[in-house]
Amino acid sequence: MGERWSKERAWAWYEARPWLRGCNFMGSDCANRIDQWQEYGFEERLQTADAELALAAETGLNTIRIIPEFMVWEKQHDGFMKRFDRYLATAWKHGISCMVVFGNDCMQPKEWTKPVVFGEQPFDWGYHGGRKLSQHGRLPGMGYHLLDEPELAQRHYEWVREMIETHRDDERVVMWDMYNEPGAAHREMVTEKHLRRFFEIAREIDPIQPLTAAAWRVPEDANAPLREIEQIACELSDIISYHNYGTYQHNILLIKRLKEEFGRPIVNTEWLARGLHNTVQEMFPLFYLERIGCYNWGFVAGKYQTYEPWNALWEQYAENPSMDFDFTKWFHDLYRPNHHPYDPREIEIIRCFSRLADEDFARRQKR
Repeated sequence: MGERWSKERAWAWYEARPWLRGCNFMGSDCANRIDQWQEYGFEERLQTADAELALAAETGLNTIRIIPEFMVWEKQHDGFMKRFDRYLATAWKHGISCMVVFGNDCMQPKEWTKPVVFGEQPFDWGYHGGRKLSQHGRLPGMGYHLLDEPELAQRHYEWVREMIETHRDDERVVMWDMYNEPGAAHREMVTEKHLRRFFEIAREIDPIQPLTAAAWRVPEDANAPLREIEQIACELSDIISYHNYGTYQHNILLIKRLKEEFGRPIVNTEWLARGLHNTVQEMFPLFYLERIGCYNWGFVAGKYQTYEPWNALWEQYAENPSMDFDFTKWFHDLYRPNHHPYDPREIEIIRCFSRLADEDFARRQKR
């Protein structure tokens, strides 16, 4: 059984590869993750992903973060495993690796949750994530997860085990992100047992890839403790990951804190919120300079509509019209549906610093 990687092993792994820079990826013709992974329409979806991943490589990106869908594995098992492998192969032919996510606490309340239906996926225009009622607004209670059902929790554990066992030596998978935003949607310590079990399963398999789970509410004040569930996530992780949609200054403080507290390589697995002053112009050069791996949210704008603000921001604006948020800017995403950049200057910056990073890596390899 494997153990948490030592700091030395984590750094050796990190230094042996080029700077990780990518995006959280879903093809622009996908309304949700069922749409991304189900059998219905997959050939067309994969064709779109292929074209968009070619664009990502041309932009300078070398990795993507993807979230497979448990219910597709559960209901379409054999087909899902084949489709997942084809997705990895499609990314890899463009020189792009995949960070794979399992658990996810960004969930809506049970009373808002509808049974999963396969086939054509409905969506609402004008809403972040394509849904009027979602985890991106203010929640009346705790978010609901299928892990709350004991039988389905066990099936989740089997899913995690099969996915990692199948790809434990697969270089196309760069990292296993065991749980997205543990404790979100008012779940907090309800998630602890599942978070720990996911890591236990992965350690039993001992894959070649490192494990991580992000701290996503890191306080600016270095004296303020992390939330308990996020502290656990970091202490279980080989590579430290974090999310932050805040300002340049805020990220500098978080990076400083995470470096000092954990002494391990750091990857930001969610960033870019232009309206909140989290921009490519400031953040991408910072991540390059600090050698922080980075995955902005979104790539080509589409049905999932993450260029729209979180619904909660509209709710806050209704109460406080003077709030510091710029509604004139896209929230996430780098490209328009026609593959023209949202802002060509952003793409120039990404290409410039990606090229510099690859030159840096080539020089280090010659030493």
